[in-house]
Amino acid sequence: MNKKERVCAAISELKKIYPEAVCSLNYSKPYELLIATRLSAQCTDARVNIVTKELFKKYPTLQSFADADLEELESYVRPCGFYRTKAKSIKEMAISIISDFGGEVPDTMEKLTSLSGVGRKTANLILGDVYGKPAVVTDTHCIRITGRLGFTDNTEPRKVEKDLREIIPPEEGSDFCHRLVNFGREICKARNPMCDICTLKNICRFYKENYGIENEEGK
Repeated sequence: MNKKERVCAAISELKKIYPEAVCSLNYSKPYELLIATRLSAQCTDARVNIVTKELFKKYPTLQSFADADLEELESYVRPCGFYRTKAKSIKEMAISIISDFGGEVPDTMEKLTSLSGVGRKTANLILGDVYGKPAVVTDTHCIRITGRLGFTDNTEPRKVEKDLREIIPPEEGSDFCHRLVNFGREICKARNPMCDICTLKNICRFYKENYGIENEEGK
Protein backbone atom coordinates (compact mmCIF):
# COMPACT_ATOMS: atom_id res chain seq x y z
CA MET A 1 0.00 0.00 0.00
CA ASN A 2 1.59 3.27 -1.08
CA LYS A 3 1.29 6.61 0.69
CA LYS A 4 -1.69 7.89 -1.30
CA GLU A 5 -3.54 4.63 -0.72
CA ARG A 6 -2.84 4.84 3.01
CA VAL A 7 -4.12 8.42 3.07
CA CYS A 8 -7.33 7.33 1.38
CA ALA A 9 -7.66 4.49 3.88
CA ALA A 10 -7.21 6.94 6.77
CA ILE A 11 -9.77 9.32 5.28
CA SER A 12 -12.27 6.49 4.88
CA GLU A 13 -11.79 5.18 8.42
CA LEU A 14 -12.04 8.61 10.04
CA LYS A 15 -15.27 9.25 8.15
CA LYS A 16 -16.72 6.18 9.85
CA ILE A 17 -15.59 7.31 13.30
CA TYR A 18 -16.49 10.98 12.86
CA PRO A 19 -19.19 11.27 10.20
CA GLU A 20 -19.76 14.93 11.04
CA ALA A 21 -16.63 16.89 10.18
CA VAL A 22 -17.23 20.21 11.88
CA CYS A 23 -15.11 22.98 13.28
CA SER A 24 -14.99 22.95 17.07
CA LEU A 25 -15.13 26.75 17.24
CA ASN A 26 -18.58 28.31 17.53
CA TYR A 27 -19.51 31.04 15.05
CA SER A 28 -22.42 32.25 12.93
CA LYS A 29 -20.66 34.70 10.60
CA PRO A 30 -17.43 34.33 8.59
CA TYR A 31 -15.65 37.13 10.45
CA GLU A 32 -16.59 35.48 13.76
CA LEU A 33 -14.70 32.35 12.72
CA LEU A 34 -11.74 34.53 11.82
CA ILE A 35 -11.82 36.16 15.25
CA ALA A 36 -12.36 32.88 17.11
CA THR A 37 -9.43 31.31 15.29
CA ARG A 38 -7.21 34.26 16.19
CA LEU A 39 -8.16 33.81 19.84
CA SER A 40 -7.45 30.06 19.69
CA ALA A 41 -3.69 30.56 19.36
CA GLN A 42 -2.13 29.05 22.51
CA CYS A 43 -5.64 28.57 23.93
CA THR A 44 -8.14 25.71 23.94
CA ASP A 45 -11.16 25.83 21.66
CA ALA A 46 -13.37 25.19 24.68
CA ARG A 47 -12.16 28.34 26.40
CA VAL A 48 -12.44 30.34 23.17
CA ASN A 49 -16.08 29.28 22.83
CA ILE A 50 -16.78 30.52 26.36
CA VAL A 51 -15.12 33.86 25.63
CA THR A 52 -16.73 34.41 22.23
CA LYS A 53 -20.21 33.77 23.60
CA GLU A 54 -19.99 37.08 25.46
CA LEU A 55 -17.64 38.74 23.00
CA PHE A 56 -20.02 38.40 20.05
CA LYS A 57 -22.87 39.73 22.17
CA LYS A 58 -20.84 42.80 23.13
CA TYR A 59 -19.67 43.36 19.55
CA PRO A 60 -22.48 42.11 17.28
CA THR A 61 -21.15 43.53 14.00
CA LEU A 62 -17.84 43.82 12.21
CA GLN A 63 -18.11 47.59 12.50
CA SER A 64 -18.48 47.33 16.27
CA PHE A 65 -15.15 45.49 16.42
CA ALA A 66 -13.55 48.14 14.23
CA ASP A 67 -14.90 50.86 16.52
CA ALA A 68 -14.10 49.03 19.76
CA ASP A 69 -12.21 50.70 22.56
CA LEU A 70 -8.99 48.69 22.62
CA GLU A 71 -8.71 48.44 26.40
CA GLU A 72 -12.29 47.25 26.70
CA LEU A 73 -11.76 44.70 23.93
CA GLU A 74 -8.65 43.48 25.74
CA SER A 75 -10.70 42.87 28.86
CA TYR A 76 -13.07 40.58 26.96
CA VAL A 77 -10.36 38.48 25.29
CA ARG A 78 -8.01 38.39 28.29
CA PRO A 79 -8.96 34.80 29.33
CA CYS A 80 -7.55 33.55 25.99
CA GLY A 81 -4.04 34.78 26.80
CA PHE A 82 -1.83 37.21 24.85
CA TYR A 83 -4.83 39.48 25.10
CA ARG A 84 -3.14 42.72 24.07
CA THR A 85 -1.76 41.27 20.85
CA LYS A 86 -4.98 39.42 20.05
CA ALA A 87 -7.25 42.40 20.73
CA LYS A 88 -5.06 44.62 18.56
CA SER A 89 -5.17 42.08 15.72
CA ILE A 90 -8.95 41.70 15.96
CA LYS A 91 -9.54 45.45 15.78
CA GLU A 92 -7.06 45.87 12.93
CA MET A 93 -8.47 42.96 10.91
CA ALA A 94 -12.01 44.35 11.31
CA ILE A 95 -10.87 47.73 10.04
CA SER A 96 -9.05 46.12 7.09
CA ILE A 97 -12.00 43.92 6.10
CA ILE A 98 -14.25 46.98 6.04
CA SER A 99 -11.84 49.37 4.32
CA ASP A 100 -10.06 47.00 1.94
CA PHE A 101 -12.62 44.29 1.22
CA GLY A 102 -15.99 45.99 1.44
CA GLY A 103 -16.93 44.33 4.70
CA GLU A 104 -16.61 40.80 3.33
CA VAL A 105 -14.05 38.30 4.60
CA PRO A 106 -11.76 37.71 1.59
CA ASP A 107 -11.65 34.36 -0.16
CA THR A 108 -8.03 33.96 -1.26
CA MET A 109 -4.91 32.96 0.63
CA GLU A 110 -3.08 36.13 -0.38
CA LYS A 111 -5.84 38.46 0.78
CA LEU A 112 -6.56 36.59 4.00
CA THR A 113 -2.92 36.55 5.06
CA SER A 114 -2.75 40.30 4.49
CA LEU A 115 -5.02 40.70 7.54
CA SER A 116 -3.48 41.36 10.94
CA GLY A 117 -2.64 38.17 12.82
CA VAL A 118 -3.79 35.83 10.03
CA GLY A 119 -1.39 33.10 8.91
CA ARG A 120 -1.83 30.19 6.54
CA LYS A 121 -3.47 27.94 9.14
CA THR A 122 -6.22 30.46 9.82
CA ALA A 123 -6.56 31.31 6.15
CA ASN A 124 -6.95 27.63 5.24
CA LEU A 125 -9.67 27.22 7.85
CA ILE A 126 -11.62 30.14 6.36
CA LEU A 127 -11.12 28.92 2.79
CA GLY A 128 -12.32 25.42 3.66
CA ASP A 129 -15.15 26.11 6.10
CA VAL A 130 -16.53 29.35 4.73
CA TYR A 131 -15.84 29.08 1.02
CA GLY A 132 -15.65 25.33 0.47
CA LYS A 133 -12.27 25.58 -1.24
CA PRO A 134 -9.46 23.01 -1.02
CA ALA A 135 -7.70 23.54 2.31
CA VAL A 136 -5.27 21.85 4.66
CA VAL A 137 -5.29 23.21 8.22
CA THR A 138 -1.96 22.28 9.75
CA ASP A 139 -2.69 22.66 13.44
CA THR A 140 -0.86 20.70 16.13
CA HIS A 141 -3.14 17.65 15.78
CA CYS A 142 -2.69 17.52 12.01
CA ILE A 143 1.09 17.86 12.21
CA ARG A 144 1.46 15.26 14.98
CA ILE A 145 -0.87 12.64 13.54
CA THR A 146 0.15 12.87 9.89
CA GLY A 147 3.76 12.63 11.04
CA ARG A 148 3.02 9.51 13.06
CA LEU A 149 1.13 7.97 10.19
CA GLY A 150 4.10 8.62 7.92
CA PHE A 151 2.37 11.04 5.56
CA THR A 152 5.03 13.70 6.16
CA ASP A 153 8.49 13.90 7.64
CA ASN A 154 8.21 17.63 8.30
CA THR A 155 6.99 19.49 11.36
CA GLU A 156 6.99 23.05 10.01
CA PRO A 157 3.35 23.89 9.18
CA ARG A 158 3.89 25.21 5.66
CA LYS A 159 6.01 22.20 4.70
CA VAL A 160 3.46 19.80 6.19
CA GLU A 161 0.72 21.58 4.24
CA LYS A 162 2.70 21.17 1.01
CA ASP A 163 3.32 17.46 1.68
CA LEU A 164 -0.34 16.77 2.44
CA ARG A 165 -1.66 18.69 -0.55
CA GLU A 166 0.33 16.31 -2.75
CA ILE A 167 -1.40 13.19 -1.40
CA ILE A 168 -4.82 14.21 -0.05
CA PRO A 169 -7.68 14.58 -2.57
CA PRO A 170 -8.44 18.35 -2.64
CA GLU A 171 -12.10 17.87 -1.80
CA GLU A 172 -11.22 15.87 1.34
CA GLY A 173 -8.56 18.10 2.91
CA SER A 174 -10.68 20.41 5.05
CA ASP A 175 -12.90 17.68 6.52
CA PHE A 176 -9.94 15.36 7.04
CA CYS A 177 -8.21 18.00 9.16
CA HIS A 178 -11.34 18.53 11.27
CA ARG A 179 -11.54 14.80 11.90
CA LEU A 180 -7.87 14.72 12.87
CA VAL A 181 -8.64 17.21 15.67
CA ASN A 182 -11.24 14.86 17.15
CA PHE A 183 -9.01 11.85 16.60
CA GLY A 184 -6.09 13.63 18.24
CA ARG A 185 -8.10 14.55 21.30
CA GLU A 186 -9.59 11.11 21.79
CA ILE A 187 -7.12 8.53 20.45
CA CYS A 188 -3.84 9.80 18.96
CA LYS A 189 -2.98 12.04 21.89
CA ALA A 190 0.26 13.99 22.17
CA ARG A 191 1.18 11.95 25.23
CA ASN A 192 0.34 8.29 25.57
CA PRO A 193 -1.43 7.70 22.25
CA MET A 194 -3.99 4.90 22.55
CA CYS A 195 -2.42 2.68 19.91
CA ASP A 196 -3.99 -0.48 21.30
CA ILE A 197 -7.49 0.61 20.29
CA CYS A 198 -6.56 2.69 17.24
CA THR A 199 -8.21 1.54 14.01
CA LEU A 200 -5.49 3.22 11.94
CA LYS A 201 -2.65 1.22 13.46
CA ASN A 202 -2.29 -1.13 10.47
CA ILE A 203 -1.36 1.81 8.23
CA CYS A 204 0.62 3.75 10.85
CA ARG A 205 4.39 4.16 10.69
CA PHE A 206 4.59 5.08 14.39
CA TYR A 207 2.81 1.86 15.35
CA LYS A 208 5.05 -0.23 13.14
CA GLU A 209 8.21 1.34 14.51
CA ASN A 210 7.16 1.06 18.15
CA TYR A 211 5.35 -2.27 18.13
CA GLY A 212 7.04 -4.14 15.30
CA ILE A 213 3.89 -4.57 13.24
CA GLU A 214 4.31 -5.27 9.57
CA ASN A 215 3.35 -2.27 7.49
CA GLU A 216 4.51 -1.60 3.97
CA GLU A 217 5.86 1.95 3.89
CA GLY A 218 4.70 3.76 0.77
CA LYS A 219 6.97 6.37 -0.80
